[in-house]
Amino acid sequence: MREMTDPATAHAWRALGGPAGLVEHVSSTGTPQPGGRLPTRELSRACVGVCSLAAAELLAARTGRDMPAVRVDEGAVAVAFASERHLRVDGHRIPLFAPLSRFWPTADGWVRTHANYPHHRARLLAALGLPDSGDDADLVDRLSAALRERTAIDVQETVYAAGGLAVAVAPPGALDEPLVTRVASGEDTTGPLPPATLPAQGVRVLDLTRVLAGPVATRTLALLGADVLRVDAPWLPEDRGTHIDTGFGKRTTRLDLGQAADRTAFEALLDTADVVVTGYRPGALDRHGLGADTLVARRLGLVVAELCAWGWAGPWTGRRGFDSLVQAGTGISVVEATDDGRPGTLPVQALDHGTGYLLAAAVLRALTDRAVTGRGQHVRLSLAGTATWLLGIAPLPAPAEPPEEPDRWLTETDSPYGRLRHALSPIGVAGVPTDWTRPPRLWGTDEPRWGAERGGST
Repeated sequence: MREMTDPATAHAWRALGGPAGLVEHVSSTGTPQPGGRLPTRELSRACVGVCSLAAAELLAARTGRDMPAVRVDEGAVAVAFASERHLRVDGHRIPLFAPLSRFWPTADGWVRTHANYPHHRARLLAALGLPDSGDDADLVDRLSAALRERTAIDVQETVYAAGGLAVAVAPPGALDEPLVTRVASGEDTTGPLPPATLPAQGVRVLDLTRVLAGPVATRTLALLGADVLRVDAPWLPEDRGTHIDTGFGKRTTRLDLGQAADRTAFEALLDTADVVVTGYRPGALDRHGLGADTLVARRLGLVVAELCAWGWAGPWTGRRGFDSLVQAGTGISVVEATDDGRPGTLPVQALDHGTGYLLAAAVLRALTDRAVTGRGQHVRLSLAGTATWLLGIAPLPAPAEPPEEPDRWLTETDSPYGRLRHALSPIGVAGVPTDWTRPPRLWGTDEPRWGAERGGST
């Protein structure tokens, strides 16, 4: 067992507003997987470490007892940060990247595209004037030829203007975003959380997130006892594999906020929520009256946690983004370049997973602060902020011992989707489970209501 008061963990805990002395409670064990050129190992264990510590802090506040032990297993962290790669559904892998989601050489550099979702694929091809033949091999050849004739910035701006996703590979320093921002909001009127055996037991969380980072955060809150209800628009289905990987412990419903009945159901949920987590572009929810300022003014004591790709100020605010695109736009792809000069990637989607655990930690810390101050909180994180932090982390000495096989941190469970083999949670708090009480539900099939009485078991 090793003490874990390394600079990365201490920095993340300070950014979350955590009491300085508590970080010494965290220790680590196990052997991490080999990383890339950037200190992904340090980022990963720091994110899980502070999330575990925030869970322990809240549990101590709710039980009135001493802080439970916090111990992070680096093997478990490595497996969890690649959870989508370890997932098996009836023995089958899930696809991770579509054929048109990749790096492409341009006339003056490189560009990264993201076309996993059908509408993004269609917009990418339409922006570049390429009809979709349905033959991926043919499209790769034609798209490659078209991109070689244009500059990276021209491709980026043309595709974005058409609603698609492409980012010119940039050097480090292109963006500089804070890791976490926190602002206290209104006085809580619901009273303190009751005693509980799990840190977030009975906490009601409205999950308005998609894809990976936000769902990782709410998946973690569900593990810790929260009553998590994910809400999606009926016309915007989630990627099947991503939903399975991040859907553990939650319920999932579909609501069209433009329809009166669905809006009434949503308002009823909001009226008794403790936490709202959003993962849409800045301003995207404002048309529904669900901007953060509106939420915290309407629901005193509410914790509002917002996540976006590119940060909350500057020229890229409001643009869509994914982990792979943020790696390209912040310089990570340049640092991780291959020996032949081709842009590279992190060994795992560390921006998504890391930001997810930081977001969960921010919610847990806000709930602890609310118990002390009686005030809600508005927190913001971004993938770009996590990327900025990663680029500045000092690496630790490489481990001498070989990494363990991942089987120790994998388990199997039955689900509506079939037999799942999946990663356990890396959260390391004494008395807190590492597996969820229920598997992922079929997307959008639950009623829009809370699953338990406030403070009760979920």
